[in-house]
Amino acid sequence: MPVAAREASIYTGITLGEYFRDMGYNFSMMGDSTSRWAEALREISGRLAEMPADSGYPAYLGARLASFYERAGRVVCLGGPKREGSVTIVGAVSPPGGDFSDPVTAATLSIVQVFWGLDKKLAQRKHFPSVNWLISYSKYTKVGASDAEGPTHYFA
Repeated sequence: MPVAAREASIYTGITLGEYFRDMGYNFSMMGDSTSRWAEALREISGRLAEMPADSGYPAYLGARLASFYERAGRVVCLGGPKREGSVTIVGAVSPPGGDFSDPVTAATLSIVQVFWGLDKKLAQRKHFPSVNWLISYSKYTKVGASDAEGPTHYFA
């Protein structure tokens, strides 16, 4: 896929999700892989001769990741008819060699509220899902409570 298409595809997906959310639907989006999206940002940044930061990624990588993940949530739309919808983002990050100090992985971990770390050794032993519970976490304190996840956003 061309670099510009890789960079734009994630924005197209989340914009469609927001459209359906505003119609009152609950929309789930799989961002696979945000690592490839960040690679596209790095390539475009290099072509524009922007100043690189960690590992050649643009300095605004963390801000772009945050602006993407912050578009998820539940909203109550203003106006009539009354409607409520949500966007859920499941983002997959593939760190090179499983290195969690990679800039994309580190920036993502600082933003997301829930993290499931997959373990290659568990997958090789045919243990599925191969979630390593020792490195996985959730920042939510109440499970199943409708308002525990955070503020409700209101849009026209």
